[in-house]
Amino acid sequence: MEDFDEIYEEEEDEDRAAEEQLLKYTPDPVVVRGSGHVTVFGLSNKFESEFPSSLTGKVAPEEFKASISRVNGCLKKTLPVNVRWLLCGCLCCCCTLGFSLWPVICLSKRTRRSVEKLLEWENNRLYHKLCLHWRLSTRKCETNNMMEYVILIEFLPKSPIFRPD
Repeated sequence: MEDFDEIYEEEEDEDRAAEEQLLKYTPDPVVVRGSGHVTVFGLSNKFESEFPSSLTGKVAPEEFKASISRVNGCLKKTLPVNVRWLLCGCLCCCCTLGFSLWPVICLSKRTRRSVEKLLEWENNRLYHKLCLHWRLSTRKCETNNMMEYVILIEFLPKSPIFRPD
């Protein structure tokens, strides 16, 4: 009975080693930063549509630009409303003891969730088939101590299809 346990542990070690080897060969993720002039709670009103050179051979530049334009279209619809509510909230902040900023917080969460849903739809439609995963992530700004939202394009490790179960 003890021999059986040892064999099972060796198989787990082999599986873990194979997973580590797959993760070791995956390239670093591609970061697409916001390039708009307006940023509300770290979410820019536009993302860069320039095709990154590290995605050459993985995805077509037209598909990349179409995906970024869909995200930018979603942001273009929702962020102007957030900016108006932010201005109104700041003007009324003293009278309402800060409660006038709650609508802005809720609207920015809704905007972030809609962008995340759009990216998940894009992943299911195309990018998971190409071993890529798009997600919205927070990163520290290079110029100051603030946080910003960026689109992170991660390379998924390919599963070994020739290895038996």
